[in-house]
Amino acid sequence: MKTLFFDIETIPSQLPGIREEFAAAVVAPGQFKKPDSIAEWLAANRDAEAEKAWLNTSFDGGIGQVCVIGFAVDDEPAHAYAVTDLSNDAERKVIQDFFCALTDAGPAQFVGHNVIGFDLPFMWKRAMVLGIKPPWTFPRNPKPWSEAVVDTMLLWDATQRAGCSMDRICRLMGIPGKGDMDGSKVWPYVQAGRIADVAEYCKQDVQRTRAMHKRMTFTEAEGNRHGTD
Repeated sequence: MKTLFFDIETIPSQLPGIREEFAAAVVAPGQFKKPDSIAEWLAANRDAEAEKAWLNTSFDGGIGQVCVIGFAVDDEPAHAYAVTDLSNDAERKVIQDFFCALTDAGPAQFVGHNVIGFDLPFMWKRAMVLGIKPPWTFPRNPKPWSEAVVDTMLLWDATQRAGCSMDRICRLMGIPGKGDMDGSKVWPYVQAGRIADVAEYCKQDVQRTRAMHKRMTFTEAEGNRHGTD
């Protein structure tokens, strides 16, 4: 079976009026009891709290959006599909193009970093919201022990997520890390019109995932070369 290395980049919700909804939902902490102190706290903190909540929608497949999908099959070069604008139509095309690529690739074992906890469920939610039927080869709700999916985060430590960042694991293994770019910069890059840079970053994450997976599964380990000096 082929191996498909997979990663996505996401951005906050682009739904009309979403920031206003978050602003209206902000409430003062419980220690503020008096109307004047509540009003004062809201005046000072409402916008920042609403902005924080809105930015966090990049982790919510129900209302956040996919902006880049990167993948590589076996040892082939990494590819990335990127949105051309922030509309649902652009996101829909990226997901459809990726699903077509999966159909062409045929059955494959999916490998990604935190792919069980984030990438796969996020993609399924976007597919349901946008009405895009995934191919039968796209895993749904895989268990950590499923043979259909390998999560490098769980390969590194199946008991806890602390210290399991891709960058840290790569540095420990001597694999080139993320450098100055990380997930927190995806939205600022997209805002600045640098979607091509985000696509390249996503492809590099796919390549890093592949390198980690080979090391974690000892695919290229010296100890596998029996009978050599």
